[in-house]
Amino acid sequence: MNKKEKNLLIRILVAAVFFVPLYLISEGIVVVELPGWTLPVMFLIPYLVVGHDILRKAFRGIRNRQVFDEHFLMTVATIGAIALGEYGEGVAVMLLYQVGELFQSIAVGRSRRNITELMDIRPDYANIESDGALQRVDPDEVEVGSIIVVQPGEKVPLDGIVVEGSSALNTAALTGESKPRDVGVDDEILSGCVNMTGVLKIRTTREFDESTASRILDLVENAASRKSKSENFISRFARYYTPIVCYGALALAVLPPLFCMVTKTGLEHYATIGSLWGDWVLRACTFLVISCPCALVISIPLSFFAGLGGASSQGILIKGSNYLETLSQVKVVAFDKTGTITKGNFAVETVHRSPLAAEKLLELAAHAECHSSHPIAGSIQEAYGGRVDLDRVTDLEEISGHGIVAKVDGKTVAVGNDKLMNYLGVTHEDCFHAGTVIHVAIDGVYSGHIVIVDELKETSRRAIDALHRSGVEKTVMLTGDAETVAKKVAADVGLTDYRAELLPADKVACVEELLQECGSRKRLAFVGDGINDAPVLSRADIGVAMGALGSDAAIEAADVVLMDDDPLKIAKAIRISRKCLRIVKENIIFALGVKLVCLLLAAFGAAGMWLAIAADVGVMILAVLNATRCLFVKNL
Repeated sequence: MNKKEKNLLIRILVAAVFFVPLYLISEGIVVVELPGWTLPVMFLIPYLVVGHDILRKAFRGIRNRQVFDEHFLMTVATIGAIALGEYGEGVAVMLLYQVGELFQSIAVGRSRRNITELMDIRPDYANIESDGALQRVDPDEVEVGSIIVVQPGEKVPLDGIVVEGSSALNTAALTGESKPRDVGVDDEILSGCVNMTGVLKIRTTREFDESTASRILDLVENAASRKSKSENFISRFARYYTPIVCYGALALAVLPPLFCMVTKTGLEHYATIGSLWGDWVLRACTFLVISCPCALVISIPLSFFAGLGGASSQGILIKGSNYLETLSQVKVVAFDKTGTITKGNFAVETVHRSPLAAEKLLELAAHAECHSSHPIAGSIQEAYGGRVDLDRVTDLEEISGHGIVAKVDGKTVAVGNDKLMNYLGVTHEDCFHAGTVIHVAIDGVYSGHIVIVDELKETSRRAIDALHRSGVEKTVMLTGDAETVAKKVAADVGLTDYRAELLPADKVACVEELLQECGSRKRLAFVGDGINDAPVLSRADIGVAMGALGSDAAIEAADVVLMDDDPLKIAKAIRISRKCLRIVKENIIFALGVKLVCLLLAAFGAAGMWLAIAADVGVMILAVLNATRCLFVKNL
């Protein structure tokens, strides 16, 4: 408990100590002779002890012209009950309302602490070597390019590259996976990981505020600002609902007794006119207590907050509850191929149809691709194996979605796909081998092609099966690769459809077409690497960045960021979102249903203050408990 909660608990206990004997006396269970004015005055002691802050907030709201809230409802209802001589019920309402507030505060605080512990990745210090000794400094003070030391058991404070040492890292806080990751010299390392075995020296590549741990925590914390439709509905609902029930209670207190007096109907049931008015005013006070919207106003945002936190603990960062809600409606999932379904670890398998020696063709292609960061270019350079001399390369031009044309040793070398050959008017030969085919032309003459293969991820097949079991109706792959490659990959992993040989603009057009097929009730998610597919990620209903740990472009473009490259987590993200939305709907139906029934009972005089408390505090407690279930997503 925090200080505020402890203070409220003490007030509740003190008020209860006063209230219980007074209530027993007022009900005649304990007989004590007291002057007539004593009991009402003594009941004010527990009432003010436990409820003074509610009264203060209500009057502050009136002063600020923000009248209609739960504090106003409780104040009017309890003061009304006390004014009618129902001292015990009036004090009990305030006392039990505060018990509910305490419980709610503890439950919400515990949920927040659970999420904080799950995401406890921000380090407190960094070790800098100075005069042969380690000195702890604030990570904010470490500049880019500095050498920091991370000992076993410590968190990595900043992103960087290992310059000395080797170790195993616990990445569970980032990816949700418990399997350690081995690192050594020249390996990239991300802040938030825990060093498990050896001492590491790391050259920092980012400042603390730009490091992965800080950006992840900022992303999780800012997610609460993006409200879902359900949350916005509840906010609007409470804004109109509270004034309506207040005016309804006023009407209940005034109109029936006026009707009785004017028509002389039902007066025989009351001893006096005062008892007639007292009965209906008490009903109105009960009506107000029951109508308090706390259960909805508290539990719905808490459900989304817990869902976002639970997803984050599994290495799934969802940028807001609006995206969490949209994710639950996904029925079509479109994938990029490279790095999403496949590993993106390209390797040259063979060289075909070349009048040149394979080594010479690879040498020219490697030099033409010397400035490309694409994995295919890297695989060609790796297969060449020699040193790429940049001085040999001039007039380099990249044609998007086609390939590269450059001059190597004065020869015009074109390296790319079928589209590039057609664009240049070079007659080329088709290749029917499974793999990515890179054609090479020298001085406008076809010189052969290089076949490059890319392995499927181990979990790709299971990921597609899991999506179909989760209710996803269609899985589509959108790739720039050749038809033969796309067809084989789609068949191997069990996709329902594929589109091949697409330029970046073609992918956007395909997504537009799929969105039209979805209609208004279904949603489409696109899964890509978050860098090359930024336009498509932005256009889809939900953009999911795969394997985007530490990537600025991925975090910026996507709505959901998966902290590792496991496609199985796509289905898990959808299951988490659906569980969260199911709990939200349960709370809305349960809270409104119970309150509606109790409001009707109160209006007909069949519900007293004690039932009102059960309908308010009881429903709130049950709704909050139900909302915390959104945290438990590990086994989904």
